[in-house]
Amino acid sequence: MSDQEAAAADGEKKLSKKELNKLAKKAKKMELTQQKGPSANDASGDKEEDVSVGCYGSYGLVQSTDEKDIVFTELNVINKDLANKEIWVRGRVHTTRSTGKSCFLVLRHKVHTIQVGLFKGDLVSKQMVKFVGAIPKESIIDIQAKVVVAEQEVSACTQKEMELHPIQVFTVGAVFRAEDSNTHRHMTEFVGLDLEMAFKFHYHEVMRTIGDVLINVFKGLQKEYAHEIAAVGQQYPAEPFEFCEPALVLKYADAVAILRESGEEIGDEEDLSTPLEKKLGRLVKDKYKTDFYILDKFPLAVRPFYTMPDPHDARYSNSYDMFMRGEEILSGAQRIHDPTFLTERAKHHNIELDKIQAYIDAFRYGCPPHAGGGIGMERVTMLFLGLHNIRLSSMFPRDPKRITP
Repeated sequence: MSDQEAAAADGEKKLSKKELNKLAKKAKKMELTQQKGPSANDASGDKEEDVSVGCYGSYGLVQSTDEKDIVFTELNVINKDLANKEIWVRGRVHTTRSTGKSCFLVLRHKVHTIQVGLFKGDLVSKQMVKFVGAIPKESIIDIQAKVVVAEQEVSACTQKEMELHPIQVFTVGAVFRAEDSNTHRHMTEFVGLDLEMAFKFHYHEVMRTIGDVLINVFKGLQKEYAHEIAAVGQQYPAEPFEFCEPALVLKYADAVAILRESGEEIGDEEDLSTPLEKKLGRLVKDKYKTDFYILDKFPLAVRPFYTMPDPHDARYSNSYDMFMRGEEILSGAQRIHDPTFLTERAKHHNIELDKIQAYIDAFRYGCPPHAGGGIGMERVTMLFLGLHNIRLSSMFPRDPKRITP
């Protein structure tokens, strides 16, 4: 006879049948709990119901799987005007302090910080408080929170009156190419505009931003420098540069289809040669009336190892090129920001890991999903003005055959 059965027998005269059944069920439940060990929802063995399921957790690897329609608020604009409103913010975990039923977290973005308070309650579980309190410092997190006026000044944060409850954008400089740059669009020295931009959920956020920037450059040149453009055109006649707003975006597969319709033979995952780029530019101009367009989703096989693969089709990648008058001016992509995945892709390309270890290790300290690209200023100038050679857009062009003046 078990201890529970003995206890039931001793108290048989005092306990009703209903109470005895209740004791038996409780004993059986304890026995099953001991066999299964801690609850799957809480490694500590806490069997309290998690009322916050679905309200916290990790995104996992951000691979630009889909786009999200979320507007984020910058920390520096959070003030009393936003009191009692719900907002989304993104930043890094600066510090955390947890007391079991509450957790205070300082969120940092750029040079601004704000306090986030989380308290166990009807909608916030103990498990959620524990999860937030265990987030490592410098982690990048998103929070949907209510803006409230702090009961007392938060001296440790830049936003002292308010609290929340629940890297960009570039380098401009000289670039040197140790290559046999003897084409009409290459030089051994040029001005490079290189940029990397953090995005929230999808690399198209970066791609569209770059496209918008270039369109605004084109508009500004046509508005502010019409006289200079006309002067150049007198010596080097060219059709005026045309573009549409927003920028035309074509998928690589669609570009291949356009070339095939014109009689070209090209494989689905084959890279574009210079003659094919120029022909595609002419076909796009005829069809869409624009000299500027973006080609998206290049085949993964023709991109560098650090390019993020397309999450929906392994043949393609989260990468893009931008073209003016049928010539490439920018090559960009979502970079792999996860060190484990980056190592895997490097091995796939047979790259010696010891030679890029410092690059891989840089991502172990926390890096947001990001994308970017590199632009050659002289090439953009050449193509905008319709010049036939990049050397005409540089004051002191440098190539393998020219080093003076």
